[in-house]
Parts: sequence; C-alpha cells; structure tokens
Amino acid sequence: PNDGPVTMLNLLKFKEGGVSAYARYLQESGRFVAEVGGRMIFSGKPNELLNGSEDWDLCFLVRYPSRQAFLKMTNNPDYLKIHEFREQGIERAVLYALDPVDFSKLGGE
Repeated sequence: PNDGPVTMLNLLKFKEGGVSAYARYLQESGRFVAEVGGRMIFSGKPNELLNGSEDWDLCFLVRYPSRQAFLKMTNNPDYLKIHEFREQGIERAVLYALDPVDFSKLGGE
C-alpha cells in the first residue's frame, strides 16, 4: 500500500574516507526529504554488536507520509543529481521499509 506512513531504516557502512561525501549528501538531501513531508526520527552510531555478524557505521530512521512520497523524492531529477555524494561515501547499505506492528495482534491473524 502507498497511502500510509512508512519508516525507512538505513544501515550504512562508509568507504574509507567516505564520511565527508556522505555528510554532504545528508546536508543537501534534507530539503528533498522535507519537501515530501519526511523527517528523520532517530540517528545513532552502533557501538556493541550483540548479535549477528554485520557491522555498521551509522543507523537512522526516516519517516515519510507514504511510500508514494518516498518514491516521489527518489525520482526527483534534482535529488538524483546529489545522489552521487551518497555513492561516493557508502561502501554498503541496507534500506528497509518498515510498517508498524500491533503486538497485541502478533501471531493471531
């Protein structure tokens, strides 16, 4: 569905020396996020890996009013021009679209 809010989980590993390129991407992409009604709701630096084998340099959550809003942003020609800074800075990344879960209904359809 494209009409409900969606939270995007970003897990990032920087290239050696890539932090400054990614910082520029974040600075310039902020206006595109805001234009479609998105906002960063949390960012953090992973410290201790308690389970799993992947290590990340930065994790953050961005909420968008809908998947359609996110796609509108990512297809904006002006946004695509600054996307090169992201590519210059990131070695690997994971992006999940997260939907809310009602734990009281978990397991019971």
